[in-house]
Amino acid sequence: MHLTRFTDLGLRTMMLLAAGESDDRRITTRTIATGANASEHHVAKAVSKLAELGMVHARRGRVGGLMLTEAGRTASIGWVVRELEGDREVIECGGDNPCPLIAACRLRRVLAEAKEAFYRELDRYTVTDLTGGTSLPIVLQLTGEKIPERNPR
Repeated sequence: MHLTRFTDLGLRTMMLLAAGESDDRRITTRTIATGANASEHHVAKAVSKLAELGMVHARRGRVGGLMLTEAGRTASIGWVVRELEGDREVIECGGDNPCPLIAACRLRRVLAEAKEAFYRELDRYTVTDLTGGTSLPIVLQLTGEKIPERNPR
């Protein structure tokens, strides 16, 4: 199964926020975009969806930034991926040009079962599981960006 770039950016956002919490750093959409080699616009769309789901709290302005919520720390990766990906079929059998084998084909059922097995495996992990021991300075080296402290004085 191939995840969309949208889901990739959503997961990277949550992981970077979890890593940033340990150093009490302010993470912005720009920081994430730089680290993920993505446009700020695409990251902002993912952040908007994560905020809608209650995974991320976004604060605008000069001292704004993004924070992972408790729900974001404890939600299963499988749940997050399901929400970001939507409930699409692995392959499209119908549509404008339906498959001629659709009436007798078992592939669709097998792929649906495989998709659920994929999600069940992801359900075993949370963002906290994926970022345990992660150090923000390592992430910063990858992004090449200096992140100001969350509570500047």
